[in-house]
Amino acid sequence: MPLLSISNGCLAYGDVPLLDHVEFQIDAGERVALIGRNGTGKSSLLAAVAGLRPLDDGTIWKAPDLRVTYVAQEPEFDPGASVFDVVVGGLGAQSRLLKSYHDVSHRLADIAESERPMALDELARIQHELEANEAWQQNALAERVIAEFHLNPDACIDDLSGGQKKRVALARGLVCEPDVLLLDEPTNHLDIAAIDWLENLLLGRQVALLFITHDRRFLDRLATRIVELDRGHLSNYPGSFSKYQERKVQRLHEEALEQARADKLLAQEEVWIRKGVEARRTRAQFRVQRLDRLRADRVARRNQQGQVSMRVDAGESSGALVAELINVSKSYDGRKIIDDFSGRIMRGDRVGLIGPNGAGKTTMLRLILGEIEPDSGTVRRGTKQQVAYFDQFRTALDPEAPLHEVISPGSDYVDVGGHRTHVMTYLSDFLFSPQRARSPVKSLSGGERNRLLLARLFARPANILVLDEPTNDLDIDTLELLEQLLQDYSGTILLVSHDRSFLDNVVTQVIAAEGGGQWREFIGGYSDWAAWHGDQQKIAATRTAPKPAPQAVRQSSAAPASGSRATKLSYKEQQELNALPERIEALETEQAALIEKVNDPTTYASDAAAAQTMAARLAEIEDTLLALLERWEALEAKTSGR
Repeated sequence: MPLLSISNGCLAYGDVPLLDHVEFQIDAGERVALIGRNGTGKSSLLAAVAGLRPLDDGTIWKAPDLRVTYVAQEPEFDPGASVFDVVVGGLGAQSRLLKSYHDVSHRLADIAESERPMALDELARIQHELEANEAWQQNALAERVIAEFHLNPDACIDDLSGGQKKRVALARGLVCEPDVLLLDEPTNHLDIAAIDWLENLLLGRQVALLFITHDRRFLDRLATRIVELDRGHLSNYPGSFSKYQERKVQRLHEEALEQARADKLLAQEEVWIRKGVEARRTRAQFRVQRLDRLRADRVARRNQQGQVSMRVDAGESSGALVAELINVSKSYDGRKIIDDFSGRIMRGDRVGLIGPNGAGKTTMLRLILGEIEPDSGTVRRGTKQQVAYFDQFRTALDPEAPLHEVISPGSDYVDVGGHRTHVMTYLSDFLFSPQRARSPVKSLSGGERNRLLLARLFARPANILVLDEPTNDLDIDTLELLEQLLQDYSGTILLVSHDRSFLDNVVTQVIAAEGGGQWREFIGGYSDWAAWHGDQQKIAATRTAPKPAPQAVRQSSAAPASGSRATKLSYKEQQELNALPERIEALETEQAALIEKVNDPTTYASDAAAAQTMAARLAEIEDTLLALLERWEALEAKTSGR
């Protein structure tokens, strides 16, 4: 049985239909991803489901007593409010009592002794009201959710980062325990660790989800059904995002064939109708009527929106060395951001900077580019560098300027890759119509502003591209095109992103923040680093875990499981079993040391032969460890009779 449904839904923006007689429903336990190009109306559909705006036509049905919560893409909060006040605001009528109880109970610790009796009386009165309104359970729920989201209940909302505010908005949405949760771009402003945490949180909740996101890995892990909004219509694709991509290619191919057949028939009938007398005979009127229908269908057809056309001019090659950092350190307000980091970036490298919000990724970028100097250490920079910078906060865009002035101030042409192009034609490659190109920047959506910033970035030759969160608000099609462009780009790329798929598809090495000002260079993409980081955590856990004492091993081998036939080990086998933990630990210690050396880029630069020897030794250790673990299991099985 559906929790909610839309029947014959219609919604238009001006003369453009966003929803054209759509049908939709969501069932209990479903996690539905709503995807589509920027500007197709996804957020408008979500707002209509949330009851924030009416449909132009059609009906939205909801199950009786259904609780629906909406978390906006850019949530708004009352200035000066505490985190607790914002979260309990999601509980509706009882929120006032909960806020009052929280404020009074927290004031008691600092209140003067003479005023304490009055405060206690006020607290007792509020407690009585809470009991009368059965709000104690909600208070406990609010405190539990705040703790689950790792938030400080007394923190002022104005002092929080974008990622922390997103957590507060999600906590406010979940505190009322909704039946349906609506999320608009929930991963925006969240770092990779927070996105992983959010995925696990939502997978563990028994709540139906309808969410909008362009994070493909988030989509693939969370969605049980993909719903695509395209040209006013909704198309359903059961299963994961990967399965959707396969079926979407097939559907577009079938649609193209169907339209080609219709166009061919229309052309044939247009030739026939021009024969005149034959077409006016009574017995041929059905063909005239069919021609009218074919013409009407062709006029009503909404062709798929065009693709962004991007190209970038790498200009003159930079020097072979882009930047070399030698024992560099940088601190702000007594906090160590970068502590004794050394690394080298060469021409053509595609480097991803990863780490939690506030780790110092922008500081690292500015050191590499020479915009700031280190507190200690040396930064060597290369020559002939032409830098193009994509700013995640879009500060380079004047909100009052028209789009064509942003791209080419004072000129009607841009030169890209040696080709002179009119600015209006260039903007059309980024899906901006001539009318739109004369509009001010402030009239654009978030995704359109990102497209404009990319257009501005690529309008000038650059041999170093610096991209700080370029994927925010871009639709999936544009993301994939940008990936292809960057893969073919011959210059150097410095990329900051929390989009795991984008990092994997673009970068060839990463510089990762590991906490406490420590940074590490690593060859490969995000998944390579994540796998290595996971292995390091397992090794650290193995080192700290208590090892079984030889005596304990003897005792366990002397007490076989009930009902099994245990075999007594020989003296030699018992000695072998006792020695296995120490042998394994020694090999794991050697393995960890070798991994650290192999992942250090200076190892290859100083002695490539030694690096190859270490890599061979690592493979040998891996095989030996596997054999020892299998031998340990065999000896244990022999003693227990398994």
